[in-house]
Amino acid sequence: MAFTHLGFIHLVPFERDAPRAGFEDAIELFRFADELGLDSGWLRTRHMQYGVPSPAVLFGALARETSHLQLGNAVIPVEFENPFRLAEDLATADVLTGGRVLPGLSVHPPRYEEATNDLVFDSGWREEDYGYGRIERLRSLLRGERVRELEAYSGFGGDFDSERVEPHAEGLAERLWYGGGSLKSATWAGESGLNWLVSNISSSENGITNFSEAQRKQIDTYRAAGGSRVTVARVIVPTDGATDAQVEKYRAYAEGRNPRTEGIVGRNTIIAKDVLGSLDEILEFVANDAAIQAADDLLFELPFEMELADWKQMLEQLATRIGPALGWSPKR
Repeated sequence: MAFTHLGFIHLVPFERDAPRAGFEDAIELFRFADELGLDSGWLRTRHMQYGVPSPAVLFGALARETSHLQLGNAVIPVEFENPFRLAEDLATADVLTGGRVLPGLSVHPPRYEEATNDLVFDSGWREEDYGYGRIERLRSLLRGERVRELEAYSGFGGDFDSERVEPHAEGLAERLWYGGGSLKSATWAGESGLNWLVSNISSSENGITNFSEAQRKQIDTYRAAGGSRVTVARVIVPTDGATDAQVEKYRAYAEGRNPRTEGIVGRNTIIAKDVLGSLDEILEFVANDAAIQAADDLLFELPFEMELADWKQMLEQLATRIGPALGWSPKR
């Protein structure tokens, strides 16, 4: 099938004592992707890890270095966020980028030990509702729905007050994606009119343990519930155009991760095997993956433990060879 939208997901890894270098590499990588004509670049959101915890802040910097590349989150765990403050941050980033932000969201109850939860979420986490309602509240705020009533301006202090979240970013509320991996979340996202984002980690349900089949079932469930746009993300590493040293590093990386893909992890988690190979091997994989074939968009998840030169080689292959072979054209 032909994909109209191709992009990538990046962790933005950094060194504990030198985080700025990792952020600067990310800015250069996104600038390079913009130059290649890719459609989108997505930031993973990480808390208490060596990855970006505040993607909206980095979007402000990326807005200055890119012109058309859409900027996504894959994904913001909304349990860490106050929906009101998150709406302000996302809207500010969207205004700075000229309407290019694609917020990817998920929500789960706090999962740290109790003492850590008390520090991270304050003591109210025991009573707080961490369901889908947090995302619905965020969307209503992004739509510009009224938060308060305002009295008529009295002429003192400047007429700066607004009844809604400011700045207002027109259309941002319709660009929300839910990052899911279960039939329940697929149904909710479809019924709620959110876009649907799935990755290389999913759930085994109803006895289905084959990753592609399980994810295809989720996509079909999402569409049956009224959902429309689906993005599938996979770790796909092209070896064409790589040096011998890079290929050796890529193969060692993939082989080290293979054991976790060979069965169910924990209660029902399943993980897709990384795809590593030539253009023909990648095209064959895409053509035979039932979930990817049901998607509208395809994202390459960039391997974490690599360097800027490696990520650039992967994106160049995606934009100049793999994408065109899939019927995609770069945005210029």
